[in-house]
Amino acid sequence: MNYRIIPVTAFAQNCSLIWCEQTKLAALVDPGGDAERIKQEVAAAGVTLMQILLTHGHLDHVGAAAELAQHYGVPVIGPEKEDEFWLQGLPAQSKMFGLEDCQPLTPDRWLNEDDTVSVGNVSLNVLHCPGHTPGHIVFFDAVSQLLISGDVIFKGGVGRSDFPRGDHGQLIDSIKRKLLPLGDAVSFIPGHGPMSTLGHERVHNPFLQDEMPVW
Repeated sequence: MNYRIIPVTAFAQNCSLIWCEQTKLAALVDPGGDAERIKQEVAAAGVTLMQILLTHGHLDHVGAAAELAQHYGVPVIGPEKEDEFWLQGLPAQSKMFGLEDCQPLTPDRWLNEDDTVSVGNVSLNVLHCPGHTPGHIVFFDAVSQLLISGDVIFKGGVGRSDFPRGDHGQLIDSIKRKLLPLGDAVSFIPGHGPMSTLGHERVHNPFLQDEMPVW
């Protein structure tokens, strides 16, 4: 699987353009805004966009999804249905951040644990990783050992859990029980910031180290 990271908006959110080398069929993951810039990147890559994938329902990850879906005539897929309240609350999120009004969004398909999404000949495994939001999912390509992690894990950090229905304990459990077992060699594209590997984070991420015992 090939990929191009497109940081968008003032949130510097990592929109990912991913595509199959053999078929040149592509998907956009988490187009958070700056639709015109994303269109330019799609054109420059010389690929055919087939779908838009969402990891979760926060405005900075979905802000341009509806516009791009209409422009390309493609479906919006994901996240898991527990994030429906976030997607229906996009107008309120827009006002909270002082951004242009973003209308409620209903995906063409919700995703669940163990679903797969095809991008040409690439098969992405879906893992449900709640904690940042209740319906947060991630996409994993086992062949290229590449994970698109949204706001679950970052280089040196983890997602916030102080939003409605966030849960820090659940977030850490998602990382330790579902992501780290994928293997140390797995690279991941986070929702913000630089890439890293699960092996590096397992050893060095301060949020993933077990607490020292109190004597």
